[in-house]
Amino acid sequence: MREPVLPAGTVRIGGFGGTEGLRKWLADNAIDAVVDATHPFAGTISSHAADAARVGGVPIVHLRRPGWSEQPGDRWSRVPDLAAAAQAVTAFDRVFLTIGRQGVAAFAELGEPWFLIRAIDPPTGPVPPQHLLLLARGPFTVAQEIDLLREHRISAMVTKDSGGDLTAAKLTAARRCGIPVVVVDRPPVPEGVECTESVAAAWEWLNAR
Repeated sequence: MREPVLPAGTVRIGGFGGTEGLRKWLADNAIDAVVDATHPFAGTISSHAADAARVGGVPIVHLRRPGWSEQPGDRWSRVPDLAAAAQAVTAFDRVFLTIGRQGVAAFAELGEPWFLIRAIDPPTGPVPPQHLLLLARGPFTVAQEIDLLREHRISAMVTKDSGGDLTAAKLTAARRCGIPVVVVDRPPVPEGVECTESVAAAWEWLNAR
């Protein structure tokens, strides 16, 4: 992201050099505990953090907000990954991709559907031959999302199950418009890592140590 919204405190931007690099950083900085509060789809760094904490003997908890739940009137199809999502939309003519810039390449070989691709930053890899790129940062209101769906005559939506309230308006809009939604499931939490769903619970975990 070119202009990320940064939290208070010391911020490091960039990788650690894999599991070993992160393990060394934890040791060099005398870290007592790790709260993995990365995006639900940041599977690689979560795996590295779990392995580095285990090898270094550092307690770790994974903070993952709850995913979205299907509501009455929703027309959802859950799929395990973006490749499966690409297969699921081949029958639709106008598809709204709201998955961020990463992963758009999974749809690049689909020549028949037209795609509306919304992201904060442009995709860096291949994109579908028929598409419109909309660079925009939310949150968006339900009314704005309904207008977008109607303006571009969207017949299906693809989203990741990121959870949270800030980006849920698109799901309400799809429900009200009767549009099918392909929902990509999250990667699993690394094996053996305790998981909590709220910042308050993560604080309780830290205070217990």
